[in-house]
Amino acid sequence: MPLRLPTTTPAPTAPATRSAARFVLGLVAAATLSISLPACSHRPAWAGEGGAPLPPGWSTEPVQRWPGPANTEPLWGVPAFVPPSATHCAGPARLREQPGRVEPQQGFGFLRPVPALADTARRAEVGPGGSTAVGAVAPAAPLSSAKAAAEESRNAAMPAPQAVQRQATMQEIVSAGMVDDNADFGEYQAFRRRSAQLSPRDRDSSERYRVEVRDASGRPAVDAEVALSWPGARGSLRFARTDGAGRVWLMPRLLLAPEVVEPLQAMEVQVRARSGEVVRAPLQRGQKSAVQLQLRQRADAPGRAALDLVFLVDATGSMADEIHKLRDSLRTIANRVGALPSQPDLCFGLVAYRDQGDAFLTRTHDLTNDLGSFQQTLNRLQAGGGGDYPEALNEALDETVHRIGWRGAGTSRLVVLVADAPPHLDRGGPFYDQAAAAALARGIKLHAVGASGLDAQGEVVFRQLAQSTGGRFVFLTYRDARRPDSGPGRDTLHDVHDYSVDTLDELIVRLVRDELATREKM
Repeated sequence: MPLRLPTTTPAPTAPATRSAARFVLGLVAAATLSISLPACSHRPAWAGEGGAPLPPGWSTEPVQRWPGPANTEPLWGVPAFVPPSATHCAGPARLREQPGRVEPQQGFGFLRPVPALADTARRAEVGPGGSTAVGAVAPAAPLSSAKAAAEESRNAAMPAPQAVQRQATMQEIVSAGMVDDNADFGEYQAFRRRSAQLSPRDRDSSERYRVEVRDASGRPAVDAEVALSWPGARGSLRFARTDGAGRVWLMPRLLLAPEVVEPLQAMEVQVRARSGEVVRAPLQRGQKSAVQLQLRQRADAPGRAALDLVFLVDATGSMADEIHKLRDSLRTIANRVGALPSQPDLCFGLVAYRDQGDAFLTRTHDLTNDLGSFQQTLNRLQAGGGGDYPEALNEALDETVHRIGWRGAGTSRLVVLVADAPPHLDRGGPFYDQAAAAALARGIKLHAVGASGLDAQGEVVFRQLAQSTGGRFVFLTYRDARRPDSGPGRDTLHDVHDYSVDTLDELIVRLVRDELATREKM
């Protein structure tokens, strides 16, 4: 489609191939969970039960009780993975920082980490998994934290030199293209084959099934837990939560070790609704591309759709020119999402990241419903640091998925990643594929935006992140893709076909609107 410009301002490798496959796929254990499922009278009879092992590293024992009334025993047992459970995002965003470098300790001959930035706002304390303790008071910031906060205040009041030179063009249009690799899955698989040598942490997404869940009245079951079981399994693997359309993609080869998944002809999809009701459906592999389940109960009448939207932004020096343009686009996106006719219950967050050796590794502004405060946060976004090409995307994804105070209770959760470089793959974990598996399990959909300079390996990683979580791959476009200063246009160097082009803010707002559209009609 033609470009439409708005009229207003807008790892270590095991010796053998088999061992390597088990090691890499086993790492997903850090990102998802298994659930012990007690026997039920309506459970299908599996032949030959009791023998098949779970993938290496999967936990089979519960680590805590499922939250609920003390006198009830949840049908699904107790998960080892804490689901999103924050109850609100009221008040200013909490600020925290992971240090990116070490500095000499005064008077001593050893190095110490730069202190992490303390939380700087009084609001509900968000613990692991998003649990809250209302009324907690953030600790006092150390001296280095105060300096960092002062630096941010100066940035908000005084634009960087590059920004001064570009004041006349601060409202420059940012154009972008978009592809949906789940909608054109055949082309995505062809792309993965063409780029196979660029996927050192590859996971097999070649086999997939669309799982659709509806309530008794036919409405989508939002944020329902979806699990997978199979003959001989010692429990059920909880791998996903449904999106705003009551849908999720199931990819057995991505989740399970080859020795587990290869012999299986029959599997079982299990769904637990927010009401606690559980339904099951058989899956005969290779026979159907979709699994449909319908709950026996009707969901409660929906209120305002709740949406948590987090921007995950590469803030290294190579993004300096882009960030000046992107800040305006992100502000426009936040404003337009906040003004949607459905008036969704919105929370905004920002995770900026750089790399080891920089002033910070990640700087997180947790979710807040204060749009004005969030706009000020975007105004302070500055680029700096970096050096080598890959950046700390692995660490930033882990921070975003596991430490953001994501709300529970039927919230839609979206991440918009904007970056121009792949993650480091020459360090220890966490790794991006683990974060993607955890995001799917927590019901977080990731839309990945490739800025100018993103190389072929970065495209592979970004499209893996988007496709595996049900998101889209978005990429900035130019009149001449080899010259990012050539202005907005349709040109890109990425390996994509039949893509639509529009302004970046329009595309992102469209993704948000699409996520909420089904819920608004309920």
